[in-house]
Amino acid sequence: MTNTIAADPEDSTDSPDRTDGADPGGGTDGADSAGSALGPKLTPRETWRALYRHFRPHRRIVALGAVLALIGAATGLAQPLAAKALVDRLGDNGSVGGILVLLTALVVLGTAIESVGAYLLERTAESVVLAARRTLIGRLLRLRLPEVERTQPGDLMSRVTSDTTLLRAVTTQSIVSAGTGGLAFLATIVLMGLMDAVLLAVTLGVIVLIGGAVALVMPKIAEATRRSQESVAKISTVLERAFGAFRTVKASGAEDRESAVVEAAAQEAWRHGVRSAKWQSVASTSVGLAVQVSFLAVLGIGGARVASGAISVSTLVAFLLFLFYLLDPVSKLVNAASQYQVGSAAIARIEEAERLETEVLDTAAPATAAADTPASVVFEDVTFRYRDTLPYVHHGVSFDVRGPGMTAFVGPSGAGKTTVFGLIERFYEATGGRVLIDGKDVRDWPLPELRAAIGYVEQDAPVLAGTLRENLVFAAPDASEEAIRDVLLRAKLVTLVENLPDGLETLVGHRGSKLSGGERQRVAIARALLRRPRLLLLDEATSQLDAVNEMALRDVVAEAAREVTVLVVAHRLSTVTLADRIVVMDAGKVRAVGTHQELVADDPLYGELAATQFLASAR
Repeated sequence: MTNTIAADPEDSTDSPDRTDGADPGGGTDGADSAGSALGPKLTPRETWRALYRHFRPHRRIVALGAVLALIGAATGLAQPLAAKALVDRLGDNGSVGGILVLLTALVVLGTAIESVGAYLLERTAESVVLAARRTLIGRLLRLRLPEVERTQPGDLMSRVTSDTTLLRAVTTQSIVSAGTGGLAFLATIVLMGLMDAVLLAVTLGVIVLIGGAVALVMPKIAEATRRSQESVAKISTVLERAFGAFRTVKASGAEDRESAVVEAAAQEAWRHGVRSAKWQSVASTSVGLAVQVSFLAVLGIGGARVASGAISVSTLVAFLLFLFYLLDPVSKLVNAASQYQVGSAAIARIEEAERLETEVLDTAAPATAAADTPASVVFEDVTFRYRDTLPYVHHGVSFDVRGPGMTAFVGPSGAGKTTVFGLIERFYEATGGRVLIDGKDVRDWPLPELRAAIGYVEQDAPVLAGTLRENLVFAAPDASEEAIRDVLLRAKLVTLVENLPDGLETLVGHRGSKLSGGERQRVAIARALLRRPRLLLLDEATSQLDAVNEMALRDVVAEAAREVTVLVVAHRLSTVTLADRIVVMDAGKVRAVGTHQELVADDPLYGELAATQFLASAR
């Protein structure tokens, strides 16, 4: 049977997402942790700044749309004045044909101009959403690993999809509606005041009374929308978790339980969505109520003023038309306020995601082709912990590896072996001490250049959705066909490719679901080898292989070790004994370094682990 030097995968302080059973970010993998609160809430000023940042690149087009909307509003304002002239002409038995033509022209012209403006604004709104998604995706894919580990992927995806969609209205329609609606409102009020100050006072009294009530519901709209978006993010989180372990869900008979969790999140989103819709409907219907009450008040008081001779009938007609026209700018103002409350919640969530810490990629030093010389790796008294609130994983780790050759890291679970690789790749930054590659601190390397020199095979050997070819060339997109054929041969993947229906163009499924565990591991190893690295990191890269394929790939690794530096986190004794040197780790420290024979004789822990394997082999 095939033996392992430590029976379990690393699961304690060596794993960033399994520290004493908890996530280093303080969350869990449960459905109730959607990671919605990534940072402190934005102040209104910060929200406006973030809104303007999205709006600024499109401000000229938005301004043009606003001008067209104002022209359309101006044609509307001219209609009551034309109607007044029409009534006066009728009273004098004059010709009304010209005025009717003018009214018709105003209606048609205003409608056409407003249609063009509306199209420009809708098109710009889509451009705002596209730009926001492009920026956010670029940032999220460059997040530092600790940031990703303390957040839920489903929540981050929701911010890219759902939250950015809400920017459509607030960054264009809301701003333009507020501007044009405000100007049209002031112009209408001025014209109404010139006609009759008494009737204007009656109208404003009603509008202010109802408007004050509307203002009270605006914060409720924002809060309900924020909670609704968080619930939508929770749905994405739960679904991402379920589909990420789909076979486990089915094998555990957990479909109903997982469905119930998703349904609960959907119900919560529905409740908050309904609450937001309720308050928005209150705000929108209040506009109509204000105009209707104003109409009744103006009709009654205006009729009395006509009877007393204070104003003419034509003035009352024009004033009533202005009052009905006032419905549009007031509606725009209220809708703009409602859209802003909805959009501000989305903007806050997008801004929180954009504040997450990203890796700094030195664009002046792009990734270069790997050199032929093997890399050296030195740890100098390295200390490390995933967060300030968590215990240390490394307590002064020191070792020196000179290439070429193979160095194996062994020890109990949680000893800190996998974390060594994370620090070399700069997925994490050392809390203390130094990590040196070729005598240079990894923090002084441009990240693209550092990672171009490293081939890395993770513990679970992930395979991405797509074709087999896409997975093989993922780290070396410019690899030649000859190089691909060579790595397929070395990784024992030729037979697999021949048996696939479309060869290298065969889709491998979500996370490589159409491949076996051993096939995924071989694909991951081939992907790393195709990059021609100077430093090859293998985190238990043969754990899912059968004995025949393991032996073959051991030969591949041994061959690579003649040219490059190979570091292996190993649990299998068969892998360990091939190493030129072995680093024994325990409780975050290096306790011994040597060959297999030296360590069996001199280190009790290694001797115990090795003896356990020999006993297992004897059985």
